[in-house]
Amino acid sequence: MLNDTLFPDGVWPVMLTPFTEDNEIDYTALEELIEWYLDKGVHGLFAVCLSSEMLHLSLQERVDLAKFVVEKTKGRVPVVASGHNSDDLEEQITELTAIAQTGVDAVILVTSRIAGPDDDDEVWKRNLSTIMERLPDVKLGLYECPIPYHRLLSPELLKWCADSGRFFFLKETSCDLEQIRQKVAAVQGTPLKIYNANGTSYLRSLQAGAHGYSGILTNFHPDLYVWIIENWQQNQPRAERLQTLLGPLHLFEGRHYPVNAKYLLQQEGLKLTLHSRARSSEELRPVHRLEVDQFLELSQLFRQSLITKDESFR
Repeated sequence: MLNDTLFPDGVWPVMLTPFTEDNEIDYTALEELIEWYLDKGVHGLFAVCLSSEMLHLSLQERVDLAKFVVEKTKGRVPVVASGHNSDDLEEQITELTAIAQTGVDAVILVTSRIAGPDDDDEVWKRNLSTIMERLPDVKLGLYECPIPYHRLLSPELLKWCADSGRFFFLKETSCDLEQIRQKVAAVQGTPLKIYNANGTSYLRSLQAGAHGYSGILTNFHPDLYVWIIENWQQNQPRAERLQTLLGPLHLFEGRHYPVNAKYLLQQEGLKLTLHSRARSSEELRPVHRLEVDQFLELSQLFRQSLITKDESFR
């Protein structure tokens, strides 16, 4: 396990799960994907999340997936994982215990699993306290996953979690800069770091004190988000310009995802299929492939502008 201080600011991809033609996890392709993320300069990996199609994986597959990512990453960056799909609290504790035993650096709790949509914060806190008691030595994080319903944490509730000293990671999904500012203020002085899932507000969230990005577009061009967090304070005009160019691409991310992301990775040279358990690869029609091709070309133009420091980009 990593030291408490080593959950770095930066870009944390929400990892895809490659599948074989027989719809089994393709571990050869997954190892290649891990290296692709790391070559792009990311600062951590979020395995067994919604982008990983965790809702369509058995518990054993979720465990095997998390363990594989930890083993192949070899400590080069920290790895966190979620993967509790059950509604029953006892079943969730079983799932979370199994994920914790894979060696991940933090187990990420889905906020909308901890209590039902009609339960108030007191029920949520009581259930979370039970989970914390049953996983006493496990570093934890939180994920405002929109499934099975979208449970955003108030700054007050997040502070209650952060003050425990057990939480190190929040994937924040409000897409609301004011909410992010309030949450940043609420966790000051605690180990908890806030990673924005929204690419459009990424730079603004960094300026508000958030710690990085963990969204879908980490599967398209993570290196551009890496450039922003590593350079925005020293080169704010260029970072602002890049954010302006990247922002509208956020509208593209949900179009036949994750199949469109797998197609993009194929164009990047990775040997993975388009198979997905979440949606049919046949939905990706020629016009959608053309969109991805143009997306790739735009990304390359942005990279070239950064490398050459083209004054028109400034």
